[in-house]
Amino acid sequence: MKTLNKKQIDDFKIGHNQNQTALTGCTVIICEEGAVTGVDVRGGAPGTRETDLLASENIVEKAHATFLAGGSAYGLDAGGGIMKFLEEKEIGFDVQTTKVPIVPGAILFDLGIGNAKVRPDQDMGFKACENAYQDEKLFGNIGAGTGATIGKALGPEYSMKAGIGYAYELGPLQIAATVAVNAVGDVIDPSTGRQIAGIFDRKKNQLLSTSDILLSKAEQSFNQNGYFGNTTIGTIMTNAKLTKAQANKIASIAQDGIAKTIDPSHTIMDGDTLFTMASNKIEVDPTIICMLATKVVAEAIIDSVKKAKTTLGYPAVQDLSL
Repeated sequence: MKTLNKKQIDDFKIGHNQNQTALTGCTVIICEEGAVTGVDVRGGAPGTRETDLLASENIVEKAHATFLAGGSAYGLDAGGGIMKFLEEKEIGFDVQTTKVPIVPGAILFDLGIGNAKVRPDQDMGFKACENAYQDEKLFGNIGAGTGATIGKALGPEYSMKAGIGYAYELGPLQIAATVAVNAVGDVIDPSTGRQIAGIFDRKKNQLLSTSDILLSKAEQSFNQNGYFGNTTIGTIMTNAKLTKAQANKIASIAQDGIAKTIDPSHTIMDGDTLFTMASNKIEVDPTIICMLATKVVAEAIIDSVKKAKTTLGYPAVQDLSL
């Protein structure tokens, strides 16, 4: 699996914009021709836009972009800027009088780091679209990953920095994922079974187990320990031909990529959300797409913590000496 994005997948453009002082940002994934799009939402605290539209029985088949943003519910405002950008390029669902861009999105909670009064807005969404056309190839502390942190069960003094990652498989069949990781839990490398990030005891220079800590506090209220504000969000892109029902199912199955790499995942205070976008160019057995989607999601999560950089005292994996 390649995790260095030497080439973005055909038919899709990825762009970021962020405020590095306030530590928040957004990421947009654009498919100008429209992509058959599905979604799956897990956990008890989602923040989403236009996901009802993606239900298999509903009329609109294609989305023209999806976005991932920080800012909690405020960050959904970035979708308006993305719509404005696409409308100016005459990209959207043709309703005769105009073209309406279909732009589902999901947010994560990053208000506990940086400046909580600054959030992704329409201007940031518009600029992320402009950047998508500059063929950006940057991941880590950027876009929706700018204010992302992980390992929160003991509060910020034990948390680590995460970001947004990318992974892909390129051949006749193309599939990729970009994922912003803001999990309460630990990140596990599924190839080794080893924890590589999460709760970090700075004094002892060691990683701790979130699951063990949660079990030790089982009789306490969930919010008392300060590990709210989580969520892992991402978009899977492929050139495969899919129905909307298949795109929804693949998004659901690809949540296994989150479960394989984040422990615990899909908690009451998470809103883990994955989109699947298909540009419908080649015929492929959907079972293969399910397998590869799970793989690229897992690898994008690993990529997100490996590309993250230490920020405001939140250490990153690349700076640990374990």
